[in-house]
Amino acid sequence: METELQNLIFVWISVIAALTYCRYISVLVPVGLKRLFFFLPVILLFLLLPLRLTSLTLAGLTSFFVAWLSNFKLLLLAYGKGPLVPPPSSAPLSLLLFIAIASLPIKISPATESAASKHGSGGGLMSPANYVMKCLLLVSLFPLYQRSDYVHEKVMMLAYLVHVYIVLEVALAVVGTAAARLIGVAVEPQFNEPYLATSLQDFWGRRWNLMVTSILRPSVYEPIRSASGHLVGRQWARLPAVLTTFAVSALMHELIFYYIGRKEPTWVVMWFFLLHGVAVAAEITVKKALRGTRWQLPAEVSRLLTMGFVVATGFWLFLPSLLRYDTVAKAERETIAIIEFVKSLWSFLSGRSSLCTG
Repeated sequence: METELQNLIFVWISVIAALTYCRYISVLVPVGLKRLFFFLPVILLFLLLPLRLTSLTLAGLTSFFVAWLSNFKLLLLAYGKGPLVPPPSSAPLSLLLFIAIASLPIKISPATESAASKHGSGGGLMSPANYVMKCLLLVSLFPLYQRSDYVHEKVMMLAYLVHVYIVLEVALAVVGTAAARLIGVAVEPQFNEPYLATSLQDFWGRRWNLMVTSILRPSVYEPIRSASGHLVGRQWARLPAVLTTFAVSALMHELIFYYIGRKEPTWVVMWFFLLHGVAVAAEITVKKALRGTRWQLPAEVSRLLTMGFVVATGFWLFLPSLLRYDTVAKAERETIAIIEFVKSLWSFLSGRSSLCTG
């Protein structure tokens, strides 16, 4: 655990130093290939840094933050686009704000920025009660894991999917809250109750891991849609843009899974996202065909069909790929290690406190 923490400190000191360099390069070097050339060593470094970490949680989150999101933000910045480029009427981002936005999965919420700055809160994040209820649901799954030999396989797989969702949402909310307090701005939530989605477009575009959506849209979707408009016409340009966006997301998920498990990829995760890309493209086509008609499924039926498709494909393709890395056992070991570390730290601080008061 101590070695992993030392590696974590090294990784994030390297990230901060590299982003400080990028901040000043973005001021000194004009937009275009020349700026991209100066960013390339950092992009390569960010692909290598997660390899220093071996734990499931730290390697997974760091690779998501740095190898994926930070690199895509730097690619956009090289061409004067993306969240690291302030609006034309605004002052350049301060160094602290630049590093926070570049290295963390946060999106500044302009509507609540002043309020967050005044109160030091997470601003646009969900209410604390929302996260507490989800954490309680997560805790309620632990007895199920202890008796997994007596529980139906599909029930366990559903529990694992719920576990992945809650851990990811809560972890990103904790990062968002910490960032909001550190830099004094409001941040938007990364999830918007995805289980309420009424379509796959709604699920992937407006409810699930919105930071990814906000990065893939300007970096992949919009350029491909613009280029496709000249080839297939504006009416159908969305379809190749959607398929390409899901393909890029699939490749990045395969990369993150490699950081987590350090095993040769089977490309099953890629097929999961490609299948969803095809399904979203089919949804768009059907909606175009039905536009102007009164035919529409009730919201409850749409939610059931949407979540049924997500869960079924998750059982089939996504979850088996995640479980092949022995993630359940790793998660248990890491949880125990964290608890023991906190106990040791608490004992050390208590001992120091007793010496000082004595």
